[in-house]
Amino acid sequence: MTNTNSTKLALEASLKKLLGTKTLDKITINDLTADCGISRMAFYYHFRDIYDLVEWICVEDGTKALQGKKTYDTWQEGMCQIFEAVMENKAFIQNVYRSISREKIESYLYKLTYNLLADVVEEKCAGRSLAQENKAFIAEFYKYGFVGIMLDWIGRGMKQDYVEIVEKISVMLHGNIAQSIHNFEEN
Repeated sequence: MTNTNSTKLALEASLKKLLGTKTLDKITINDLTADCGISRMAFYYHFRDIYDLVEWICVEDGTKALQGKKTYDTWQEGMCQIFEAVMENKAFIQNVYRSISREKIESYLYKLTYNLLADVVEEKCAGRSLAQENKAFIAEFYKYGFVGIMLDWIGRGMKQDYVEIVEKISVMLHGNIAQSIHNFEEN
């Protein structure tokens, strides 16, 4: 592990620890740097501000959660992994959701789910000639449904079993991505 990465991971651990006692808007750069024993300059070498650190944490956690889960056969597993990553960081996610804005969480979830769905669409298009813009449109369309459902789940305190939610999404989408691709080919 590089020194840069270990500093970022130390800042992540400190932020998550401090969120156990303070809301995000009450945590300062000084709090973070004092907790993990680095200088303010070291913080600013890696991040513009605390919100930049939050975004980095979200992307890192999401990337780890989705490793190897980007095919049509495993997209449900990928969605479960996203829900699990959110659950594992429940205090962090809920605090960010309440303190920053819904838009930051949306942005993070959009990036995560779009990448998952774009790979699924790409796989289902193998051997077909579908314009890249249509592939992107299909992935975007389904991305908004996933993110909307997940945001509602976060907003309600993450109480409902996410496996049940993913199963319902799976029932709704059964064959729909392939059908969407077929429909675009017909036009």
